[in-house]
Amino acid sequence: MIGRLKRRAEFLQVAATNRKWVAPGLILQVCRHSRSETVNATRKGGADVLRPRESATVASSVPPAAAAPDATAAAPATADAPMRVGFTASRKVGNAVQRNRAKRRLRAAVDIVVAEHGAPGHDIVLIARQTTVSRDFTALLQDLTTGLKKLGAYQPDRKP
Repeated sequence: MIGRLKRRAEFLQVAATNRKWVAPGLILQVCRHSRSETVNATRKGGADVLRPRESATVASSVPPAAAAPDATAAAPATADAPMRVGFTASRKVGNAVQRNRAKRRLRAAVDIVVAEHGAPGHDIVLIARQTTVSRDFTALLQDLTTGLKKLGAYQPDRKP
């Protein structure tokens, strides 16, 4: 299952890892995450720094014994966390029509490549470039595939 990155803090966390691949059609940023970080970011409302789940329990004003049991908190960090993808296009890409077209093309590429070959437990940010709108779609798919391989978020035999 592919989730979405929606909060600015989530995009900043991926950018902070400095793992990126620049291709003619797109810029790809990848960050490995665990399920506990995902749960904590959602619960905290997307704080600028995502902390492990244990620190959130200590900082809570409710004693741990009184807290309601949470099924996701018991899951180990090594369990397969969901894969999440975010899309962005700056004004450098063009006007609103071109930016939306670029994001639609990136979403279509993700539906084809990442759904089949994306490694679980990664946050992926795709940044549109000026050539994203006019680049051949097969070349765009190849850019995404190459970037995932280079950044270690590609699984050749993954079953969707």
